[in-house]
Amino acid sequence: MKKDHPFGTQAHMHTADMEEKKFNETSRKHYMKGGDGPDSYSRNSEFQKQVLTSAEDLIHQQIDEHLNIQNSRFDPQNTFRIADFGCSIGPNTFYAVENIISAVKNKYEKSNQNQTPDFQVFFNDLIENDFNTLFRNLPSNRTYLVAAAPGSFYDRLFPKKSINFAHCSMALHWVSRIPKEVTERGNNGKIHYLGGEKEVKEPYAAQYEEDFGRFLTARGDELVDGGLMALLAFGFAEGDVYSLSGAGMVFEMLGSCLEDMAKLGKFTKEKVDSFNLPFYFPSESELKALIEATGLFCIEKIAKMASPMSHKPDLKGFTSSLKAVLGVLIEDHFGNGVVEELFGRLLEKVLESPILSDEKYWKDTNYFVFLKRNGVN
Repeated sequence: MKKDHPFGTQAHMHTADMEEKKFNETSRKHYMKGGDGPDSYSRNSEFQKQVLTSAEDLIHQQIDEHLNIQNSRFDPQNTFRIADFGCSIGPNTFYAVENIISAVKNKYEKSNQNQTPDFQVFFNDLIENDFNTLFRNLPSNRTYLVAAAPGSFYDRLFPKKSINFAHCSMALHWVSRIPKEVTERGNNGKIHYLGGEKEVKEPYAAQYEEDFGRFLTARGDELVDGGLMALLAFGFAEGDVYSLSGAGMVFEMLGSCLEDMAKLGKFTKEKVDSFNLPFYFPSESELKALIEATGLFCIEKIAKMASPMSHKPDLKGFTSSLKAVLGVLIEDHFGNGVVEELFGRLLEKVLESPILSDEKYWKDTNYFVFLKRNGVN
């Protein structure tokens, strides 16, 4: 607190504390189903794995082109530090990290370096994430040292200029909280902004702008000058009609399943009306504008990657993945014992829909974004 604000200091600090408490309470359930069981994220994340696979060559190309090992920050005598933000519980995070390390090693070897650096990997996710399962399943033949970095990636998690490479895959569509404009005015029975009114979409977009800005600012502090960052973001192409997308239709069906269960007395209609999915799916122009607004990064590449569902929709796999992703959040809101029935009902509706088996309705686009921290080249 600045000394030239003698009035209102205590009230300001109280407000800040309340805001931080609200942030923590609303985001604390944004983590995946833990463990190794049949419903766990580790066994229901093939959709996310396919996105990583499709980005594999892009990662190698961009690291080869933009990693400047002449920069003293990348001297092989120094430890090369990688952070994976939103790592969940594996195994996808291990795949991503090993691909990055492989590309970095190739760069050093191509440059006739006599040695490659030691690698240290920080796995980040919310404190409630199942880190026990993550570390229990670490690859036995790994060539890197490991550490956990629990906490929200919308905050700074590492010392300034301490990370060489940052990575985040399929996690940035989570907003930290439902916009208060939506919780106060309601969402007309919907559980998401897709296909909804402008008065709902705009607050979601504003919340995403705030959150993504915080993410970029934090990473800007943590990355060394010339440090690199790869983001794999779930979004929509410009001009897509959200309500006609596969994801939008599935969310509509999920909402109708909740309404059906409320009519059966499983929980109240008020519970349904107060539930909103904490997702926002940006367009390419939104991503570019928000990144450029920080002035912290050079955008080296933005590329569209087709959704895995756009080739051969696996509706059962998609529903199982959604269950692993949303199960904890839904149980926290609606209570124990509802998740199995809810997603059983959802699967029935999804499989009965002739539209969702049509590839053209899976319009969602995954974006590959590769950034370089401004500063020393």
